[in-house]
Amino acid sequence: MLARKKQTIIAALGVTFGIGAYIIMMSFMSGLNDLLDNLILNRTPHIHLFNEVKPTKKQPIDFDSNYNLTLKNISSIKPKKQQIKIHNAIPIIDYLNSSKKVKSITPQVKAQAFYLGGSSQLNGILTGVIIQQEVAQYHLNDYIFEGNSMDLQQNEKGIILGVGVANKLSLKMGDNIQIGTLRGEIFPLKIIGLFQSGMTEVDNLQSYVNLRTAQRIMGETNDYITDILIKLHTMKNAPVVARELEEKFNVSALDIQTSNAQFDTGTFVRNLISYAVSVALLIVAGFGIYNILNMLIYEKMNDIAILKATGFSSGDVRWIFISQAIIIGIIGGILGIILGYFVSLLIDRTPFTSHAIPNVDTYPVNYDIKFYIVGICFAFIATYFAGYFPSQKAGKMDPVDIIRGQ
Repeated sequence: MLARKKQTIIAALGVTFGIGAYIIMMSFMSGLNDLLDNLILNRTPHIHLFNEVKPTKKQPIDFDSNYNLTLKNISSIKPKKQQIKIHNAIPIIDYLNSSKKVKSITPQVKAQAFYLGGSSQLNGILTGVIIQQEVAQYHLNDYIFEGNSMDLQQNEKGIILGVGVANKLSLKMGDNIQIGTLRGEIFPLKIIGLFQSGMTEVDNLQSYVNLRTAQRIMGETNDYITDILIKLHTMKNAPVVARELEEKFNVSALDIQTSNAQFDTGTFVRNLISYAVSVALLIVAGFGIYNILNMLIYEKMNDIAILKATGFSSGDVRWIFISQAIIIGIIGGILGIILGYFVSLLIDRTPFTSHAIPNVDTYPVNYDIKFYIVGICFAFIATYFAGYFPSQKAGKMDPVDIIRGQ
């Protein structure tokens, strides 16, 4: 190895760049996927309880036994009249608080409203929340770029406005905004915060107020709750628990797997592409090592002949080449880990600005240790096999044939 420094260095660099490229690719792609996942998952409950407006399943004719055996065709069925609020919301919340499967419950009041600014009027959704729970469970602070969310706890006349609404109405922090209801009432509120979720349809519609403020705007009492957001200890149990709650309390329950089916598919495809490209990089590095060691055999035929002629067995010759490959792999793997880490660190410190994601200042990178463990393990395994096959060829060489050829 020391006599052939150039070939040794080239072989080690092949491993270094292969492992380094794998770590860089996986760290960056995994960090990007985590960022995209969190934009959705941090803002989405595992189970969403609400009252869905839908047609009555049974029409009056279905209750008449005279028509049980006849074919009934009813057209222009209208949705049944029902309240938007969740019936017996407080007992439901008490039940959920006692459940061992449930991690947290967040009640909300959602109401259609109008944002009034001068002669302009925008449709919107007013969301009444308990701000401490919203911050703790759904990371609202990550999306507020002006103001303090906790001010909403003490200020029943405050509002945290979506940046899209603020821009359209030319409003800023500290300004007053009038909220119009479907009943024609107008409530003045003060802007104590601006948020940007990264989703335009949300930023152009949604705003946050104190839960009691939303109930007062709706003209309702303290038990008026339109939505209950639930987070479980285990997210994969959401579909089963949602069906149980739907049957038990006669409410609509939407689980996170159903509401984000397309998003989950996109995440799976992105991860699949990342792993496919990364594995391809490792395989290319392995073939590079094999080619270099294979060429070394032809360059060292005289050395092999001398070793065998002086009493070295075929197993000894094989072990020389395998040990050489393993040493190259370990050195290259360690250097690859160092290279991958420092380049990932450089990417992590590269400025990244986006108006859609105000809470992200640099490119996302995931420093998961499993990427580094996989890299060094592959370096060891790939170099072992890359040295094993050429060593088999070297071990079978007859020193007499080599010397006669010379």
